[in-house]
Amino acid sequence: MTAPLKSVDSTASVARLMQDIGLRARKAARKLALAPAAQKNTALAAMAKAIRAATPDIVAANAEDVAEAKAAGVAGSFLDRLTLDEKRIAAMADGLDAIAALTDPVGEVMTQWTRPNGMTIERVRTPIGVIGVIYESRPNVTADAGALCLKAGNAAILRGGSDSHRSSRAIHAAMLQGLRAAGLPEDSIQLVPVRDRAAVGEMLAGLSGNIDVIVPRGGKSLVARVQEEARVPVFAHLEGICHVYLDKAADATMAKDIVLNAKMRRTGICGAAETLLIDTGADETTYRPAVDALLDAGCEIRGDDAVRKLDPRIKPAAADDFGKEFLDAIIAAKFVDGVDGAMAHIAQFGSQHTDAIVTQDEAAAERFLNEVDSAIVLHNASTQFADGGEFGFGAEIGIATGRMHARGPVGVEQLTSFKYRVRGSGQTRP
Repeated sequence: MTAPLKSVDSTASVARLMQDIGLRARKAARKLALAPAAQKNTALAAMAKAIRAATPDIVAANAEDVAEAKAAGVAGSFLDRLTLDEKRIAAMADGLDAIAALTDPVGEVMTQWTRPNGMTIERVRTPIGVIGVIYESRPNVTADAGALCLKAGNAAILRGGSDSHRSSRAIHAAMLQGLRAAGLPEDSIQLVPVRDRAAVGEMLAGLSGNIDVIVPRGGKSLVARVQEEARVPVFAHLEGICHVYLDKAADATMAKDIVLNAKMRRTGICGAAETLLIDTGADETTYRPAVDALLDAGCEIRGDDAVRKLDPRIKPAAADDFGKEFLDAIIAAKFVDGVDGAMAHIAQFGSQHTDAIVTQDEAAAERFLNEVDSAIVLHNASTQFADGGEFGFGAEIGIATGRMHARGPVGVEQLTSFKYRVRGSGQTRP
C-alpha cells in the first residue's frame, strides 16, 4: 500500500509549501531553457523505460485509487478516466517515446527578414517558463503533461486529483528516475504533495509570479473555477459538447461506423460526441443504420419528435439535452435543415471544441470546415480523434478552445512562446 500524502497543519503551511515549489520550479526552468535536445530526449527515454518497469507498482497504486472511488459511488465515466491497466500504461510510455522523437521546438527560427537599414530580425521559439497543471481523475496526465512541458523546456507543477493521487505519485516517481538519469533538475517536474484544496488556490494566484500558464484538466466545475479565479493565462476548454452531422450525401456504412465510434469508443472523454444531427433531406437508409447501431450498443438516444418516430426505444429530449455534455452512453439527436441548419445548431449549442460532418459532398464539407468556429473540425472522421497523440503531437496537455496563443490540442509547440533576435551593424534610429 502506498504511503499517505504529506499532511500540513494550516492554510499558511500550504501557502509556504506552494511558494517553495514555485521558487524551485522557476530555478529549474532556467536550466531547462538551456538544456540541449539530446539531454531532454535522454530523460524522456529513461522515463518511458522506468514507467514500463514500474507497471506492477502503478497498477497496484491505481487499484487502491479505483477501489476508493468505487466505494464513494462515482460515475462509470469517472472510473473509466481513472482506471489504468497494463495496456494504458504501455500507451503512456509509448507516448513519452513519441514526444522524445519530436523535433525540439526550442530555438526554432519561425521566420526571419532583413530591414532596409540592414538589420536582420528573427522570431525564435522559446519556452514559456513554468506551467501549472491542475487535473482530476486522469493519472496519465502526470506523464503526458510532465513530458510535454519538459520537451518544450518548461518546468511543470502538477496538481493531480485527490482521487488519483496514489497513481500519480507512482508515475511521478518513475519520471524522476528519468530526470536523474539525464542529469536534469528533479524540480523540473514537481507533483504537489498535498491533497488540500488550498494548494489549488495558491497555484491560481500564480505563486508570486512563478507560474506563467495554468492548464486545467477535469470537470466543468474545476475548469470554471480556474477560469474565474486564475491570475495567470489559462489554456482550457469548459466543456466538450461535440456534434456529428449526417448530411444527405453521407455514405450509410461510413456514417454508422463514425457515429458509433464517436459516441461509444470512450464515452467519458471530451472528444466523445454528445449530439447527433441528421439532415432532413437524407433518405432513411442513410441514417437509420447509425441510429440502430447506437441503440443496439446500449446507447440511450434522446431525440426530438421526428427522431423518436424511428424507434420506440428512443426517449424524448429535454430542452437542455442539446448543449449538454453527458460523458456517458447518452446522446441527443435531432433533424436539421441541411448544412446550414447543422451549423446554426452548433453555433447555438456547441462549445467550440470538436464537430464533424459526414458527407460525400465536397462542397458541403468545405463549407462546414470553413464556417464552423470550433477548435477542431472534421470531415468523415470520428470526433474521438480530438487528441494530441492522434494529431502526431506525441501527447497533449489538454484541448484549448480559446483564441489566444493555443487552440485545439496543446502539444509541444503550443507550450512555447517566442522572442525576437535582432542583429545589427551599428544602426541607430534617426
